[in-house]
Amino acid sequence: MREIRATVPLGAPPAWAVLERRLFDALDEAWRAFAARYCAPDGRLIYHGPAADRDGADDFYEAFFNWPTLYQLGGADDLLEAAKHHWEGVTAQLTELGYLVDEYERGYDWFHQGESMLLFYGICAADPRDERFAARARRFAELYLPGSANYDSEHDIIRAPHNGAVGPRYGLQWEWASYHTDLVSMRPFGLPLRDLPGITRWEDLADPCNAARMGAAMRERIGRGDVAVNLAATSLAVNAWLYDGEDRYRDWALRYIGAWQRRAEANNGVIPDNVGPSGIVGELHGGRWYGGNYGWQWPHGLYSVGAAAAIAAVNAHLLTGDDAALAIGRDPLEAVYEHARQAAVTETEMSISDRWLAELGDEAGKPTMLVPNRHDDSGWFDFQPPQLGFPVWLWHRSLGRPDADRLERLRRASGYDWTVVRPFRNKEEAGHEAPWLEYLRGANPAYPERMLTTALGQVQRRMALIEADDADLATIHVHHWQRLNPVLTEALLQLVTGTPQVLYNGGLLPTRLAYFDADKHRPGLPPDVAALVGAVRADGTELELVNLSLSRTRRVVVQAGQFAEHDFDHATVTAAPASGDGYPGDPRDYTAPPIHESEQEVAVHGPRLLVELPPGRRIRLDLHTTARVRTPSHQHY
Repeated sequence: MREIRATVPLGAPPAWAVLERRLFDALDEAWRAFAARYCAPDGRLIYHGPAADRDGADDFYEAFFNWPTLYQLGGADDLLEAAKHHWEGVTAQLTELGYLVDEYERGYDWFHQGESMLLFYGICAADPRDERFAARARRFAELYLPGSANYDSEHDIIRAPHNGAVGPRYGLQWEWASYHTDLVSMRPFGLPLRDLPGITRWEDLADPCNAARMGAAMRERIGRGDVAVNLAATSLAVNAWLYDGEDRYRDWALRYIGAWQRRAEANNGVIPDNVGPSGIVGELHGGRWYGGNYGWQWPHGLYSVGAAAAIAAVNAHLLTGDDAALAIGRDPLEAVYEHARQAAVTETEMSISDRWLAELGDEAGKPTMLVPNRHDDSGWFDFQPPQLGFPVWLWHRSLGRPDADRLERLRRASGYDWTVVRPFRNKEEAGHEAPWLEYLRGANPAYPERMLTTALGQVQRRMALIEADDADLATIHVHHWQRLNPVLTEALLQLVTGTPQVLYNGGLLPTRLAYFDADKHRPGLPPDVAALVGAVRADGTELELVNLSLSRTRRVVVQAGQFAEHDFDHATVTAAPASGDGYPGDPRDYTAPPIHESEQEVAVHGPRLLVELPPGRRIRLDLHTTARVRTPSHQHY
């Protein structure tokens, strides 16, 4: 491994570096406070409420979803063991509550299963040496491979929308046996099925007979066959494949993704959301390509279908390295972008308006690009601003011109300022892609400081909420913990690794750069070290490393990709002259001498580079990279 020594004096520490290290310190304090307030000694969440609300298993894991990621970025040494401890505790807790069988979801939809799995995937990536989690990764993936109860090899379908450890769970279980008007949180999404005689408006569900008919039809039609959100199950197989490259995991994931891509091609490029038990699109919905569970018609449309398609696209790209494999994620976006219109969020009826009011703030009243999120017999509807996470992840994987052009089209059509960093946090802990993209293209130079300051403010707010929380743990809603999780990783992922926030409904996290502490032999930045990715391009990444310590040398390994599939060919690095500067200066001088630096090119020819950072030194590196030199894999260090 090539070694480089930083020689440029730090001078005045950059604000972004100080803020970044402050954020690490704040997050370390915050996760400990959360665990102390909400967790039992065995790692489970303190909860005495009923288990009747089926929307619960995912929420228990979601409270910790990004803790392993923080560890991989440079969080506290004991954070990884804490994440494992909570996974084990919550898994035992959910088993007792009846949600899990043999440590895995008994059977639920993949819109929620994907959320459950983020904590698990993060642990696997952070510590691939842990054989307990490696064995689990393989066992969980086996639940969906050919020959399993869940997978129909003849028709290339997962047999039911609800699936898991006990195989397909036909119907919608005890959910919505009667679908009625008291389900007020579901009213914004309208009728699940829109072709039942006598049920044409939400108000019609006030009739108990109508409510029972709707529930029965949902169990029979929405609760059977395959659905597009099941594509997120491929992350299980890819996660297992990353351990040792076993072909059968890769082959199944590509086979299943390929089946859905063929269905999309047969549907004028629009991925359908449902396939019947006989393998026929629309079999349970009168021939309609829309109508499946978490599909285009109900409840979320693009929010759920687009997420699963983007996750599948990233997985296929990881397995093949082929940009053409991203088509399954690109096509749904282009399908809805074709129907875009200009209107203000505040003047448009949409199913999820609170998200956009937070993201756009005082600009929510300006006309901007809105795209349809859903489709029914009347056509496309439910217009909302484009969710940037999906196209950003496609661009992140390819860095190709078509994916960059798509983002540029969205920027030009937006009626709001892409440089503004607003102090909000949504469920996915995402939504700041626009100002980050502007920073990467050189149009938002203050973004690092603004984003880090915003993140610190959000941590402070959640700490205050935790301090003031006097809720009765016997009656709280199962979303309570995730709303108070004080760990934030979006800012650090963007600035430290050049990577967007993880796709929340079950995505893996192939970061552009990864780091290891060479002295502690663990993932992440060493103490005192701050990192800033200033630009990314297809053949390289610009990175600055700073050691804020006054007395300690730090050694950091920079890796080309989370899964080391790329190579650094060479690096252009900054250096100070070996002599002649007089730095640190004569103590009789009132001011430090000027800092002179030059650039030099060093050969690397490998996936890793060791950078030694003496105290108070910095270095800028332009890392020239060749993509996909080797097969991706979980990395040991």
